[in-house]
Amino acid sequence: MNRRLRLAVAQLCVVLDGAHTHVLDAALRGGVDVVQLRDKEASDDDLVRAAESFRVACDAYGALFVLNDRPDLVAACGADGVHVGQQDTNVADARVIVGDECLVGLSIETEAQLDAIAGADYLGVGAVFATPTKTESVAGGFELVRATAARVTIPWFAIGGIELANVAEVIEAGAPGVAVVRAIRDADDPEAAARDLRAAFPSKE
Repeated sequence: MNRRLRLAVAQLCVVLDGAHTHVLDAALRGGVDVVQLRDKEASDDDLVRAAESFRVACDAYGALFVLNDRPDLVAACGADGVHVGQQDTNVADARVIVGDECLVGLSIETEAQLDAIAGADYLGVGAVFATPTKTESVAGGFELVRATAARVTIPWFAIGGIELANVAEVIEAGAPGVAVVRAIRDADDPEAAARDLRAAFPSKE
C-alpha cells in the first residue's frame, strides 16, 4: 500500500527520540501506525544512526516512519516523509527537498494557521492540552480540535497532552487520529498503552 493510502487510515502516531528505540517494537505491536523521530539535540550522524532502528521496526509492522524538522535528511534516514513546524522549513520548500513520493506533515497551533495548509499531506494539531514536551505551545483545547474537524479534509492528528484518560473526548471532538509522546513512551507497558489508545477509536468495520 502506498504511503498516502496508509496515512489515510492511520489513527495513532507516537513521537520518540533516538534514546527510546527500545519502545519501538512494543508500541508498534500495540497498533501504532506512524512513528516520528524527533530529536532536536542529535547530530546529523546520530539521527541517521537512530533512523536505522526506526526504519527496520516500522517495516516489520507496516508502519510509516517520519522524520521531524529535517527534510534534508529524509533520504539518508530512509524515512517516508518529514514533519515540519511553523518555524521550520515551509511545506513548499520541504516538498522540493523530499519529492512528491514522500509525505510532508505540518504542525498547526491555531485556527488561523489552517488558512495555510496547501501542499501538506497531513497535519499535527495542538497542543490540545498543556504538555511538558512542548512547553512553548499554548493549549488550544477542544475548540481547536472542533475547528480543524470542520475545515480540514486531509488526514490529521491531534497532539499535546493526550492520554488514555482524555483520548475519547478528543476523538469525540472530531479528531480522526492522535499523536502521543509520554502516553506510550513513559508507560510501564508501551504495547498495552498503544493498544488501549487504539481501542478508543470507533471500529471502522
